[in-house]
Amino acid sequence: MTSNVAALLAENDSLRREVQQLRRQLERLRAQPDQRRWTSSSRQPAEQPSTDHTPKVTKAQVNSWGELLSQQKNWTSLRLQGLDDLIDRLNRQSFHPELNLQQRLDRLSAGLGADLFVAVANARSKKRSAVLAAFALYGVRASEWLEEEPRRVVADLLQRMRQGQTDGQSHGRTNRRTRSDRRTTDREDGQQHTTNPTRLAALEVLGLLGHASSEEIKQAHRRLVKLHHPDMGGSAEAFRRVNEAYQYLVS
Repeated sequence: MTSNVAALLAENDSLRREVQQLRRQLERLRAQPDQRRWTSSSRQPAEQPSTDHTPKVTKAQVNSWGELLSQQKNWTSLRLQGLDDLIDRLNRQSFHPELNLQQRLDRLSAGLGADLFVAVANARSKKRSAVLAAFALYGVRASEWLEEEPRRVVADLLQRMRQGQTDGQSHGRTNRRTRSDRRTTDREDGQQHTTNPTRLAALEVLGLLGHASSEEIKQAHRRLVKLHHPDMGGSAEAFRRVNEAYQYLVS
């Protein structure tokens, strides 16, 4: 009986020593820096916010483009207010007239508009307004035109500004109607526009009718972006309008 008790006491001491050793090991592990932080809900390593975002447009690029534009012929003919008016007019003529330039560009290429306006930093100047007007006119292809054809950019912006002035004068003349004339025309317009006129305009850009299916829209878009791609000799503005029409129809 005595031997059995002695054996049990010895075994108990051995277990106690093992428990103490395990506790010391646990304390050492707890003292080490934790390399993996775990969330309480998913038990997965917590995601750290990404800090490696590469902006699509930088302040240095905006400054460089502005300098290139200022060295071109007819630069002095551009006016700051005219450029700002041109940006507003191009926005209203797009297939998302309720959006500003930043929102439009973000629709076409995620993050492009936000990066552009961060680079511009809300500083109002003729050079920066010209860069913004180029993006309003050419869309996602603007950076290529600014780098490779700044002379063409200035010429296109000037032409668009003058065209806007001419259209504004013509619009003022055509709006001089009597009240009865306006009421009659407005009634006729209401009868004709039984469907969304903006959608019809977008379909027209793609060469489609009002009953076009989603697949027909996709096929027309693929065909026209190849046809109007600037790298293939197409028009940058036509390329932009095709993309904007498609984005409007599928949004």
